[in-house]
Amino acid sequence: MKYYVTTPIYYVNARPHLGHAYTTIINDVLTRFHKLMGYDSYFLTGTDEHGDKIVRAAQSEGSDPQKYVDEISALFKAAWPKLDIQTNDFIRTTEERHKKVVSAFMDAVNKRGDIYFGDYGGHYCFGCERFYTEKELVDGLCPDHLTKPEYISEKNYFFRMSNYQDWLIDYIKANPTFIRPERYRNEVLGFLRDPLEDLCITRPKSRLTWGIDVPFDKNFVTYVWFDALINYISALGWPDGELFQKYWPVAQHTIAKDILKPHAIFWPTMLKAADVPIFQHLNVHGYWQIGYSKMSKSIGNVVEALSMAERYGNDPFRYFLIREMNFGLDSEFSEDRLVERYNSDLANDLGNLWQRALAMVQKFNDGVIPTQSLNSKNEPDDGRWQKIFDAFVSDYVGCFEDVDPRMAFVAIWEFISLLNKTIDSEAPWVLAKNESQKDRLKVVLARLIKGLALLGALIWPVMPNTGSEMWRRLGLDPSDMTTDIDKITSLLAHGNKISAGQAFFPRLETEKTKAKEIKEAAKDLAKKEAGKEAAKEVAKELAKTEAAFGSAEGSGISRLESETVTIEEFKRLDLRVAKVLAAEALPKSRKLIKLTLSLGDSQRTIVAGIGQHYKPEELIDRNVVIVANLTPAKLMGVTSNGMVLCATDRAEGGELLTLLTTSQDFAPGSKVS
Repeated sequence: MKYYVTTPIYYVNARPHLGHAYTTIINDVLTRFHKLMGYDSYFLTGTDEHGDKIVRAAQSEGSDPQKYVDEISALFKAAWPKLDIQTNDFIRTTEERHKKVVSAFMDAVNKRGDIYFGDYGGHYCFGCERFYTEKELVDGLCPDHLTKPEYISEKNYFFRMSNYQDWLIDYIKANPTFIRPERYRNEVLGFLRDPLEDLCITRPKSRLTWGIDVPFDKNFVTYVWFDALINYISALGWPDGELFQKYWPVAQHTIAKDILKPHAIFWPTMLKAADVPIFQHLNVHGYWQIGYSKMSKSIGNVVEALSMAERYGNDPFRYFLIREMNFGLDSEFSEDRLVERYNSDLANDLGNLWQRALAMVQKFNDGVIPTQSLNSKNEPDDGRWQKIFDAFVSDYVGCFEDVDPRMAFVAIWEFISLLNKTIDSEAPWVLAKNESQKDRLKVVLARLIKGLALLGALIWPVMPNTGSEMWRRLGLDPSDMTTDIDKITSLLAHGNKISAGQAFFPRLETEKTKAKEIKEAAKDLAKKEAGKEAAKEVAKELAKTEAAFGSAEGSGISRLESETVTIEEFKRLDLRVAKVLAAEALPKSRKLIKLTLSLGDSQRTIVAGIGQHYKPEELIDRNVVIVANLTPAKLMGVTSNGMVLCATDRAEGGELLTLLTTSQDFAPGSKVS
């Protein structure tokens, strides 16, 4: 079984960002999955280094094109190992091996009579390096870059793409999974309802010299798409290279939807014209958006992938990207959402399961995985658990085969939930107290460890470091990793000694709720103050605090679900941006901080219960959001004129809290609605 997948080769007019990282990570995940399933896998990426944009980018940096592409291509090549991406090859379109194949490919198409010389005029977008028809423009602008194209008229060579329109329509209809998800297949068929124009495949050297010479006319260079797309076979040594013979029959490409038309229409017709077999699948994903706009350098809302991975770790970053994007649809990137997924999914669910299970093996079986109970054929529910394991693996494999890793990880988290519930229902700590239940205890522990070993293998394609380390801590060799339950059982049947180690995903530092912190501060003060009268005074302060902020008892979420307000009631709240001018801890309180805030044309004081999570000096010059028209309340002797807003969540050990902030670009006093 063989597997060959490619990213688009990335255009080197910009440095690597989140969009590049996602496409490359998703392909690394798919490649690792196929390796896990026993496939001989090959993964190609690279850089596209010719065209108008490269010349302009080099000029803007005072460099020549070759030096410029060498520098930027090196950044891409260096970025992928830092994200635990393992590629088999990195192709550059300035390499001689690629240039030779492009020339041979053009000659092959030309000899079939599918290239001709002619005049062309059209709306040319330098950002896309392509001509647009009037129909394709949006309000006269490029739909991707939102810039006005330049009208250019010149003589060029053209590929008779229109000759292959009927063939392409028939091919797509006969192969339902050729373009996936289905929405993009339908989109391409929609394109093809209109007559297909021939493709301009060259640029005159009078306008552009940075490109591959046309083999039959040295006065022209090859157009960027007719150059770039050929990388998928030039890297394999077309037409007679060993790698081409081995991997091209199973080829599939993964792209973002902005380059759907070149890959779904230009590339198949080019291959057909050159008598090269068509690739198996085109996998198309959506955009990462920032504030509901496509992330792009030209718009200026780029997220640096490497900085995110350095801040939160490769495995959590990779997990977030895979879990958050429904493949084929757009998704909004939010660092807050990344932190939320980290704490909820990785620290609470996965991390908690791991620590609980291994702690019980350590406590109840001296850290040794029970061996006599791994098969437990005499257990009445053993057959049921075998079916459960097999069903989860089957769902997981099916999702990956449909290029839906997000749903594969939804299934994995259902499996994690099942194992956590098994601990609760079986209660090993209770079984351990009853001598007659010792065998049952070993069965339960062995089943949990088997589940953890399977879990380590299932998460490995997305979180390779965590999956491998889980196997090592179970006394297993990651090179033996498998999802076959029988093989896992056999590997565990040696009395392996476990190593719990440190927590995989320590919770990220967040804040507790104001009300809980203020209540604890009041209690602490009550203990320190001498006499009942002092305690009564503190109790009064606590009552006032809870009246202002709400009681810490119960869940804020449940209150939200049970109470509603009308839009008129909501409009009564005056929410404002405020800038912290000064901050000081209140005496006799470890948690209360007095904030002096600017609202632009006025100042006010607010007391906030955030002292254990923010140092006063860290708050200076921060923007916060406040309720400006809250009834004043006296807290620990200081009148608080409003409330600082925070986001809260419930987690193990209490509630968590983080300040609601805004960009410093918002002026103090700005209305929030």
